[in-house]
Parts: sequence; C-alpha cells; structure tokens
Amino acid sequence: MDKPSPEQFEMRRLESLSNTIFGVAMTLLAYDLPRATEFGHAPGWAELYHLYAPRLIALVLSFVIAGVFWVSHHRRLARQPHADRAVVLINLGFLLLIILLPVSNGLYGNYGASSAVAVLYGLHLTAIAAVNAWLWWIATRGQPARPELAGALFPLFLLLAGTLLATVAPQYAQYLWLLAFGGVLAHRFVGDRTAA
Repeated sequence: MDKPSPEQFEMRRLESLSNTIFGVAMTLLAYDLPRATEFGHAPGWAELYHLYAPRLIALVLSFVIAGVFWVSHHRRLARQPHADRAVVLINLGFLLLIILLPVSNGLYGNYGASSAVAVLYGLHLTAIAAVNAWLWWIATRGQPARPELAGALFPLFLLLAGTLLATVAPQYAQYLWLLAFGGVLAHRFVGDRTAA
C-alpha cells in the first residue's frame, strides 16, 4: 500500500464520527413513538394499532435502511483507508443525510398516507442511496470488477421507483423500498459472476 500524501485524510477518523452519527440517528428514530400517556384510558387493540402501527412500520423501515447503509459505509471505508478532501466532504454530506433520517421518518410515521410526505421520505432515501453509490463509484473506479458498485446501484434504482410509486399509491411504496435492500444479493450475484 502506498504511503498517503499529506493532503489525504485517514478514513478511520471518519469512521469514528460515522459510528456516532449512525448511532444517534438510529436511536432518534424511536423518539417519535407515542407515549402511553397519550391514552386517557386503557386502550383496546384497535386504538393501539391506529396509534402505533404506522409509526412502528416507519421506525423499522428506517432502522433497516440505516443499518444497511451503515454496513455499506464501513465496508467502503475499510476499502478506501485514505482519501482526499473532496471524498471526505462527500462522506460528510452522506452523514448529514443520515442524521436527517429521524426527521423524515417522523413525518412518514405520522403522515405516510399523504403522497407528498411519502414522496419526500422516498426522495430522502433516494438521496442517501445516490450519495452512497457515488462514494462506491469513487472507491472502486479503475477496478475491472465492481460488485460493490452494483450492490449500491440496485437500491438506488428501487428507492427511486418506490418514490415514483409513492406519487400515486403511497401505501405500497414501503414494500418497494424494503426490496431495495436486495442490493446485498445483487452485490453477491455480480461478485460470483466475476469470480467465475
């Protein structure tokens, strides 16, 4: 491995910051859950469902999304131990999008049936996936086989498709968004084909 130039940053320092940011963002996802004090009496099943179901679905969806991107981010940082200032700034932009996830999750958990809110949430997820794919493109450029890039592009296209679906049927977009994380399978499929 070549010695980095003085203008390059050690990405392990960014890894420490990113662990904190992902941890805070993933914890704050639960902040929007209703409290038991919102009931004036002992609730029935229907009341529990109407109060908790949309918010729990949004929480689980966002937690899975954040977790998958955290794994991708750490794999990318391990692959690229040094980077220039531009790459560090793009990574900081990626982390900013992650820390904003509880905000769009809160909106989606409360108003997910609204097409405007579902589209906004979908655009946020798509932006996270786009920056992740961009960073993978930077980390793997010049390499003949790039299964990690394929694994990063797969969710980008499905998240974008889910966002387009949210414009007309917001109640179904979440299912397409969850399928987006088949990017792990796309990564393995492309990796297996290039190894053969």
